[in-house]
Amino acid sequence: MSPITVVEGRRLSLTNLDKVLYPQTGTTKGEVLHYWTTTADVILPHLRDRPLSFLRFPDGPDGLRFFTKNLPPGTPSWVTTCEVPHTSGETTRQVLLPDLSALVWAANLVVELHAPQWTCDDPGSADRLVFDLDPGEPATIVECCAAARWLRDRLAADGLHAYAKTSGSKGLHLVVPIERTSSLHTTAYAKTLAVEGRAALPDLVVHKMTKALRPGKVFIDFSQNAAAKTTAVAYTLRARATPTVSTPVTWDEVADCTAPGQLSFLFSDIAPRLESHGDLMAPLLDPRRARPLPAA
Repeated sequence: MSPITVVEGRRLSLTNLDKVLYPQTGTTKGEVLHYWTTTADVILPHLRDRPLSFLRFPDGPDGLRFFTKNLPPGTPSWVTTCEVPHTSGETTRQVLLPDLSALVWAANLVVELHAPQWTCDDPGSADRLVFDLDPGEPATIVECCAAARWLRDRLAADGLHAYAKTSGSKGLHLVVPIERTSSLHTTAYAKTLAVEGRAALPDLVVHKMTKALRPGKVFIDFSQNAAAKTTAVAYTLRARATPTVSTPVTWDEVADCTAPGQLSFLFSDIAPRLESHGDLMAPLLDPRRARPLPAA
């Protein structure tokens, strides 16, 4: 029988806690749930009011993986949801995770969490700008760091401050707090900077997704600013060979990165990093940090 736990007054059935999800490290589902619960105070503010998409991998990263924006079957009636409009005129309902009980319920499904750059109260009006820096082999996160430094300085010239986190996979994310503006505007502005990056760093950067252009280069993916797109949230576990986490990093760490392993973090690294650095993404939660986005 699956153990029952009570979280904030909600009864939850937690399944297969001894199941090994990450064979390379022997990490079990119970350890994964422990990570989510002990990091919840930091994670939850970054999820507030954002409709979430799940990449589910219930049998571990080597098993079946599927991406869903719709409510998972069996979603409890007490889980908060958000109506999300689409360009087709239709709407769907997506999950919100405002509290610990909802987060534990989602974590029991074994998920990566992905969110758009807008909140439910104003769909398609972004309060964040994001750049996904994706290296094409043999490039690594080391090359992403060089591109990130250029982007940081270029954004600063427009009065914007970027915060960096690892993707938890191969690359790096830059996230910028902005005053609310349309996702069309943020996408156009981000594309402008990606094109400028290609011109400034032609041996390092590409701004097109074309695979033939990408070996040895860093693809500056600006498209995740589109209203329909999502990005892995800060502190989410990823469905990789090992339990890596999308981890906020300092600009000193970005500048000092000379080997990929320096910016690869497992879930067991997060508590010590929070002890040392606090939440490096906390400024994104302060509305006073938001700045207007220049015209594209």
